[in-house]
Amino acid sequence: MAKLTLLLLAAIVAISTAFAPNAAHTATRVNQLASPKIEQQSSTTSLFMAEDMTWEGEYPPSKVLGPIMSKMPSGTLAIISMISLGLCVYSCVQSGLLLREPGAVETGEWVKAEYVLMGFGGPLAWGTHVASWIQRKNGM
Repeated sequence: MAKLTLLLLAAIVAISTAFAPNAAHTATRVNQLASPKIEQQSSTTSLFMAEDMTWEGEYPPSKVLGPIMSKMPSGTLAIISMISLGLCVYSCVQSGLLLREPGAVETGEWVKAEYVLMGFGGPLAWGTHVASWIQRKNGM
């Protein structure tokens, strides 16, 4: 019990450090005062890796979908969404049928890799149907 308590306490401390107000920044500032100053080479160009993805209105522009899906028509995304949802439903039904087999739960025979893989079609279907809606609203 003591080991579990220690483990939970260590986890809580580790998680709570993520919410500490710039503790590393203040420690760096203290260390900079005590250490000699070393000149850093600064480049004159700054990198802007992230593009501003804010929008006003009911729906976002197509650029929020990324470089590949922003060029796909809404019909293609809708078909991908329906196929993904169909695969997810099929895998759920087949897993349910395998669960009814006697002894399948004890041996683990009801877990099939292809059904687990097809189960990821649910989130994929949701994402592609949202992308299809965005493209349809943007006239694509």
